[in-house]
Amino acid sequence: MRREEARKKAEALVGQMTLEEKAGQLKYGSPAIPRLGVPAYNWWNEGIHGVARAGQATVFPQAIGIGATFDTRLTGEMADVIATEGRAKYNAYAGKEDRDIYKGLTFWAPNVNIFRDPRWGRGHETYGEDPYLTSRIGVAFVEGLQGDGETMKAAACAKHFAVHSGPEELRHEFNAEASAKDMEETYLPAFKALVTEAGVEAVMGAYNRTNGEPCCGSPALQKILREEWGFEGHFVSDCWAIKDFHEHHCVTDNAMESAALAINTGCDLNCGNTYLHILNAYEHGMVTEETITEAAVRLFTTRYLLGLMDGSEYDSIPYTEVESGEHLMLAEKAAQESFVLLKNDGILPLDRTKLKTVGIIGPNADSRASLIGNYHGTASRYVTLQEGIQDYLKDDEIRVLTSVGCELSRDRTEHLAFAGDRLTEAMIVADNSDVVILCVGLDETLEGEEGDDGNGYASGDKKDLKLPASQQKLMEAVAETGKPVVLCLMAGSDIDMSYASAHFDAILQLWYPGGQGGRAAAKVLFGDVSPSGKLPVTFYETLEELPEFTDYSMEGRTYRYMKQKAQYPFGYGLTYGDVRVLQVRQDETADGVVLEVEAENRGARDTDEVLQVYVKNLDSELAVPNPALWAFSRIHLQAGQRGSFRLRVAEDAFTVVDENGRRQRAQGRYVLYVGCSQPDERSVELTGVEPVKLELVIS
Repeated sequence: MRREEARKKAEALVGQMTLEEKAGQLKYGSPAIPRLGVPAYNWWNEGIHGVARAGQATVFPQAIGIGATFDTRLTGEMADVIATEGRAKYNAYAGKEDRDIYKGLTFWAPNVNIFRDPRWGRGHETYGEDPYLTSRIGVAFVEGLQGDGETMKAAACAKHFAVHSGPEELRHEFNAEASAKDMEETYLPAFKALVTEAGVEAVMGAYNRTNGEPCCGSPALQKILREEWGFEGHFVSDCWAIKDFHEHHCVTDNAMESAALAINTGCDLNCGNTYLHILNAYEHGMVTEETITEAAVRLFTTRYLLGLMDGSEYDSIPYTEVESGEHLMLAEKAAQESFVLLKNDGILPLDRTKLKTVGIIGPNADSRASLIGNYHGTASRYVTLQEGIQDYLKDDEIRVLTSVGCELSRDRTEHLAFAGDRLTEAMIVADNSDVVILCVGLDETLEGEEGDDGNGYASGDKKDLKLPASQQKLMEAVAETGKPVVLCLMAGSDIDMSYASAHFDAILQLWYPGGQGGRAAAKVLFGDVSPSGKLPVTFYETLEELPEFTDYSMEGRTYRYMKQKAQYPFGYGLTYGDVRVLQVRQDETADGVVLEVEAENRGARDTDEVLQVYVKNLDSELAVPNPALWAFSRIHLQAGQRGSFRLRVAEDAFTVVDENGRRQRAQGRYVLYVGCSQPDERSVELTGVEPVKLELVIS
């Protein structure tokens, strides 16, 4: 159904409603209007890596892991599965008149905020620190979720518009100050792409203020969104964000004024209860009926586009699609592609023909919580790392010994025991093993959202880049045994790996890999699949090199602006193969800049790889200081195989942004770096390979 048709139907329906009925539809829990045949509907649904909070569903890797895949096709397939399972559940629930929260088709995903600081607890909900990568993965997610049918399969929502990335404990009162240049260069591109390219159906405002205006009541942001980008969908507040206007931001005096400010500046839907005051604001002449009507029309336009009012071709999707075998296989594939091999002295892949005993140690080895991240669904079976390895080795005569080693952050596992009560067991397991797989990291209780139940730091943000002291002591104890160690890190952000790099044979970043994470990890550890993920964030040496957490200037932040060497750089990740770019040439017959890239796998194992193109403007003082990612492609090469691949460099690669936020094409000299990593000194040091350079003059 075309938007014009859906809007006309919405206008006709809303035109039959009373003012009270229209106002009542603007809350996330929209009531039924029986006399018009309008069923109740709850707009609040979650789905960043699987249908969340609504019972059984396929649990994919957390979003940061999807960012690490650098795989837009897989992202689209994952989003399509989320939409399919969402439809299956909605059809079944609606058939029994269950209209509860989390059981609808308007998913508040994806989160395309920029992970600008590694302390931010919600960073693992994003696709990383780079606006181009975020935009490409985000567009693929929206297109996959919304589909291309006669009706929309599910509705996506770009959140949190537009400058939002911590601190969590200040988000209800904080003013994020960002320059016009940083807005255009970093904070807005992904949102713009989702609106102008993918046609995202909804946009959610953030809790904080941006440059003085609350994001859910910002004329400046709405002007960009609706006038400059042409957004036609509906705008929703973050949950209870509108009450922050008067309670914390102090830009209004009471709830009535806050409701009026929000709806008058374009916020159609209130996640919260402040819009209970809309009619009062109307009675006081602060809101017109036309404004209330327009908000209701936008919301019902979405419901018609989804076919919720008069039927959809997706109404026949059966409940048996939920967590189907095919969906679980895709979740496992996504996990495999997300893993990033940070170090390997040759110990990986493990050769099980040479092993008699494997030791599995660590608080995340048999932890379901470390599989799922936050905003997750419920898997019917969780395959932890420990279970995955045990299942993988079950037919071999290999003994598996285990020890939790320590608690995630507490100093003992048993209340009455001495501190470090499992360290001795861990060392004994290591002493009796040919190789140790040490699984450490975090979970959503240590990095997450402000107010999350059980969050160890209350606000959700990390204090530093270190693992909890209990895990640091565990690493030291295992290192003392002198046994070969593969460290598996399960976390959603930058963790200091300096000790692990100095003392252990391999480091594999698993993120929060989803319900099938353990099965996927076993296949990678033992060489059935080559790791091929790339870091979507920078691993810094220290926090001291970063600006204050509350400073939203991009200077010194992320790989595009940093001045020091990274511990592990954005775009970095090893494989079991050895893919090299041999030569690069520009396709002169193509529109724009299209590169023909010849690559070869000189290794002895088949592998996926990610070709990456970084662009550096040599002439303009306005250019981003470091080479920036402007094209990438996931490829596969068998051992010894050569291949030719085409990559189109985005047009914005040859633009600069001035201090007033104006983007303009920049003539002059450019260098394009084409390889499997960044061209920075640290990446070259870690990989031993320099990307191929191609110089261009843009006229």
